[in-house]
Amino acid sequence: MPRTPSVPPSPTGPVRLGPDARAVLRPATVGLDAGFWHTRREVNARTSVPQGPGLLESAGNLHNLRLAAGTAEGEFQGAYPFVDTDVYKWLEAAAWQLAQEPSGDLEAHVDRITTLVADAQQPDGYLNTWFQLVKGGERYQDLRWGHELYCAGHLIQAAVAHHRVTGRTELLDVARRFADQVDSVFGPPGSGKPIDGIDGHPEVETALVELYRETGERRYLDLAAYFVDRHGHGLLGGEAYCQDRVPLREATNVEGHAVRQLYLLAAAADLATETGDPGLRAAAERLWQAMTTTKTHLTGGLGAHHDEEDFGDPYELPNERAYCETCAAIASVQWSWRMALLTGEARYSDLIERTLYNGFLAGVSLDGERWLYVNPLQVRDGHTDPGGDQSARRTRWFRCACCPPNVMRLLASLEHYLASGDDDGLQIHQYVAGRYRSDLAVVRAETDYPWHGTVTLTVEETPADRPWTLSLRIPEWCREFRVRCGDRTYDAPVADGWLRLERTWAPGDRVVLELTLEPRLTAADPRVDAVRGCVAIERGPLVYCLEGVDHPGGGLDDVVVDTTRPLAVKHRPDLLGGVTTVVAAGRRRHLPDPGWWPYAPADQSPRQSRQSRQEGEPVELTAVPYYAWANREDGGMRVWLPTS
Repeated sequence: MPRTPSVPPSPTGPVRLGPDARAVLRPATVGLDAGFWHTRREVNARTSVPQGPGLLESAGNLHNLRLAAGTAEGEFQGAYPFVDTDVYKWLEAAAWQLAQEPSGDLEAHVDRITTLVADAQQPDGYLNTWFQLVKGGERYQDLRWGHELYCAGHLIQAAVAHHRVTGRTELLDVARRFADQVDSVFGPPGSGKPIDGIDGHPEVETALVELYRETGERRYLDLAAYFVDRHGHGLLGGEAYCQDRVPLREATNVEGHAVRQLYLLAAAADLATETGDPGLRAAAERLWQAMTTTKTHLTGGLGAHHDEEDFGDPYELPNERAYCETCAAIASVQWSWRMALLTGEARYSDLIERTLYNGFLAGVSLDGERWLYVNPLQVRDGHTDPGGDQSARRTRWFRCACCPPNVMRLLASLEHYLASGDDDGLQIHQYVAGRYRSDLAVVRAETDYPWHGTVTLTVEETPADRPWTLSLRIPEWCREFRVRCGDRTYDAPVADGWLRLERTWAPGDRVVLELTLEPRLTAADPRVDAVRGCVAIERGPLVYCLEGVDHPGGGLDDVVVDTTRPLAVKHRPDLLGGVTTVVAAGRRRHLPDPGWWPYAPADQSPRQSRQSRQEGEPVELTAVPYYAWANREDGGMRVWLPTS
């Protein structure tokens, strides 16, 4: 795809490229009106987002703003210095939701909370209730843990969203005053500014790029570039945890706290897009490749360790102790989308699809009222849950409630991550039912994806006198597909993940894409010790898992899958809101009590011969989509299954 020399900004959306952005693609808009993601967004709109103000009230976030504004009395509520960000992420989610449909009640909540935020801001623009109330007004004295710039970043993103959707400036004015205050005190040596420093939690960087895009103020872009480049120079003690061990331009693998790393890399992609910086682009491409090949779970989840919420070593991808924070999945989508726009490469949208359907969507319950902070790939029978934020059971809210409003804002803005346009046509990255609209054309899609693989695309608006290209991403997992246009089958080659159909289109022209959705067994790289000798079940973009509730009469720890028997598909409209299950043949191994010592010579397991170990009771295994686990009774779950 040719480089777009001048990219007109899209009217709304979290990523709005500047007029001189060095991007191959620019965001297009999609109106979802049916199907899988429409249903999930309806739950977000009707349940998750509306419950936000009440939860923020009960958790004390709004009380803290009133305290800072001097309109209430009492003590600061919350255990962390970054609780303000829960408010800002909810405001962003509400803004994107208002872009979908007007709501007097939602708008009233947004106005009320915006007023609270403005009243809490100090005269010079600084705003952080923890430091204003708990730390006696001290500022920027604890950059490693204080999260002041992290909070500023989420405020800026909320303000940009509100301005793009409503055209109003109340929240944007607050954000600009804070950004100006930050710009007045942070800068490199020799700049005359008092602080040469970075925040321990990247986030302000990509927000400042978006503020530049919204306002045209170049100094915000320059400030973002300063923060990105100062990581890795020992300003926070040189720790990998907060991306301070090595400069990003020199890094060879992702490391440290997963969410922090991914937010920083999203900013690097933004800066490369706006400035054409080849070093940042090369680093972003190199680190994305390293992450996907050595540190990404099958679900798209990221983060191996509960301790410090970090990536771990290459191929260190545990099951039970997988962290896979929901926020990390969201950050992965944000980074990959920026890389897709920058490069035009389909592989970034392949990872977005995998992450959206699995590692991300598992983070919210089907009813939109309960959440997972971490997303393990196995929960053992009889698991004793520690509770709290790291629970493997869905929770109403968290002490560190970063994930729920983050989920809300991604779902509310999801249509901006699905398609793109360039001077030559329209690119469809994700398949949904609705209308895809670029500068050149409007295309209507009808599909029941991911349950069925047929996508019918009808051209509704198109220029009459010029050809253009309709580009369809052929997913990495897809081994067979067929494309028909009218009465003939297209035999166009797939190049770099894209099937490109170029012609002079007319209204009513129809393209039918048929993706084969046969269930499949997947094995991991043999260097992933945790799943050696195991397989996982997938179908289309969905990763599947077993849950104990579907297998009464025994747990999942003694189950093996028979890889010699075919997998079957069964649609269950009665189950988990309507899902397609995959049925596999397996056995429940007879494992007697090993006595006091569970180890034995390799050719004989404790009290059991090798032959009898292969025998056992035949059992039908019912696999459900991973995103839907933990929505019924508590019990065991596993993605990776031992083979018989």
